[in-house]
Amino acid sequence: MSTPVPGPVRPPARVRPDDARRALVAGSVGNFIEWYEFGIYGYFATVLAAQFFTPVGGSEVEGLVKAYASFALAFFFRPVGAAVFGRFGDRVGRRPALVLVVCLMTGATAMIGLLPTYASIGAYAPWLLTLLRILQGLSAGGEFGGAVSVMTECAPPGRRGLYGAWQSFTVALGLLAGAAVAVVLASVLTSAQLHAWGWRVPFLLTLPLGLLALRLRLRLPAEEPPARVRTGPPAPGPPRPRPRETVRAVALGVGRVMGWSAAGYTFLVVMPSYLQSTLGTSFQRALLGTVLANLGFAASILPAGRLSDRIGRRTVMVAGALLTAALALPLLHLVQDPDGPTYVKGAALFAAGAGVGLMAGPGPAMLAEMFPARVRCTGLGLAYALSNAVFSGCAGLIITEVVERTGNVDVPGYYAATTCAVSAVALLTLRGDDHERALR
Repeated sequence: MSTPVPGPVRPPARVRPDDARRALVAGSVGNFIEWYEFGIYGYFATVLAAQFFTPVGGSEVEGLVKAYASFALAFFFRPVGAAVFGRFGDRVGRRPALVLVVCLMTGATAMIGLLPTYASIGAYAPWLLTLLRILQGLSAGGEFGGAVSVMTECAPPGRRGLYGAWQSFTVALGLLAGAAVAVVLASVLTSAQLHAWGWRVPFLLTLPLGLLALRLRLRLPAEEPPARVRTGPPAPGPPRPRPRETVRAVALGVGRVMGWSAAGYTFLVVMPSYLQSTLGTSFQRALLGTVLANLGFAASILPAGRLSDRIGRRTVMVAGALLTAALALPLLHLVQDPDGPTYVKGAALFAAGAGVGLMAGPGPAMLAEMFPARVRCTGLGLAYALSNAVFSGCAGLIITEVVERTGNVDVPGYYAATTCAVSAVALLTLRGDDHERALR
């Protein structure tokens, strides 16, 4: 059983094609900015650790752990943002919520690029960075629920999986854009220049991107807030969702996407720092490897979303979870082999990203189908944010710390495989025909 939250059944509203495309673009741009920002923090983690978390004479590994602790802390504020902005989106409207979160995200990210470092203001520097990370976490938590709700609610019949997949696809584009900027800067600047001022550039680039996203979101059509829509007498339809049922659905949603969250961050974001700190790979080569993983991720997302519209979310997502669980360690061993051909390592990283994409493509639509409109922003946003807080935000911290303490370089593979195996079990509870049912 899929155990969705019951709610009032409403006939699906007709959405004009222009409004559907506008909703798709406006939702996608915000996701692009969010994940571009989270990507560059991960890609520049070793640089940020040196600039903000490592005093003179301090340990580089200790600084990296602190940098990832700040990274993780922001993720734990994402559920708060999901609850606050999700409730706002359900009661006031999707458009006002999406406008607020993109303003908050853009402002906080641009300010990171202006922060003084540890060398300038001492211990205040990491605290200021962490405060801005918290603001980013709040806005990112509200972004997913609002964007996915808009995308899936405006999707034409039979294309909800594809429209929802654009959320994940713009995640891949954001991560790729962040990696591309990092590669360019690492190639044209010296190490001293990169540490002195070059790391600020990718954060400041979010300002024009954010203004573009704001303009697009202000053009979204106004809608009546779902929580205020009258659905007629309660007798003909199912009862309104109860808090206990919503909590149960959120918990089940966390289980269904935990593999996507953990494996995604392991292979797509944390990998550069792992390759540098554990395997001694250069900054440039580590970033290029991550670009390949993100290309694999991007290549499989939209086909997976479209396929899930044809054969169901369960089949595609379970296949992705099982493949990633089975291949995580073998693929990692190929990357670790010092004598292995470069093209083999590149293919392994590409395949790892593609496996995550099979889960990420249908994932947004799957979550949207679990909740009725009046709690959709809040419910799917919380499920996604909680999963990311526990299994994504802590990925870098857990992997770096456990590898440092145990010396076991296979930790990333075990982490991804275990979470994907648990996710596969939770995904088996999906109904095979969820993709054919109208959103409630």
